[in-house]
Amino acid sequence: MDESQLQKRPQQPANPPARTALPDGAPDLRASDADRDRVADILRDALAEGRLDAAEHSERLDRVYAAKTLGELEPLVRDLPAGAAARPQPAPAPRAYAADGGGENPNLVGILGGADRKGRWRVGHRITAVAIMGGVEIDLTEATFTSPELVIHCTAIMGGVSIRLPENVTLRGGGVVGIMGGSDVRAFEAPDPGAPVVRIDGFALWGGVEAKAKRGKKVSDWTKKGQKQLGE
Repeated sequence: MDESQLQKRPQQPANPPARTALPDGAPDLRASDADRDRVADILRDALAEGRLDAAEHSERLDRVYAAKTLGELEPLVRDLPAGAAARPQPAPAPRAYAADGGGENPNLVGILGGADRKGRWRVGHRITAVAIMGGVEIDLTEATFTSPELVIHCTAIMGGVSIRLPENVTLRGGGVVGIMGGSDVRAFEAPDPGAPVVRIDGFALWGGVEAKAKRGKKVSDWTKKGQKQLGE
């Protein structure tokens, strides 16, 4: 007997690593020779495993080498394990904000004097602030948000409106019209897309509107509600 026949053949691993399917990319991206060969290998494995019969394998293989784009290759392995594993999974939905509609919508008026709203309270979807030769201070750093969006409408005539917010809500300005006055709204986006949104609008005549986040202050109640709503 020839010695070469006595040599042991290298053993194949019991569970060979799964072949990777197509790289991530737009369906219109041109396919390379390596992409076509990769799909052909997947089809060959599927034939050996009995997932495809000879006729199906031959038909798909012809389409593989005629394909010009990744979008033409993807359907050929979509119903096979390697193709299903490579299919992009939908991104997790952002945590929802659980609105209960039970907050306050106060009207704060400071005429030749001052008005403020601060501390622990439940804020609704709207606040109206009017400062005429006076001042209005709104502090939301300890408030509980009960609506996904809060609009603060400001009127400042020879006076000022000051707004303080926690760090983890989204602040959007640009809606304050200044007439011999102005606004300082330091807009920012919260890292969590499900966070409440605060919008500032109105006008300032010989007055001003200021809104910014207060460092170190964060609202966590809305996060807990969002997690509970999603069953987390």
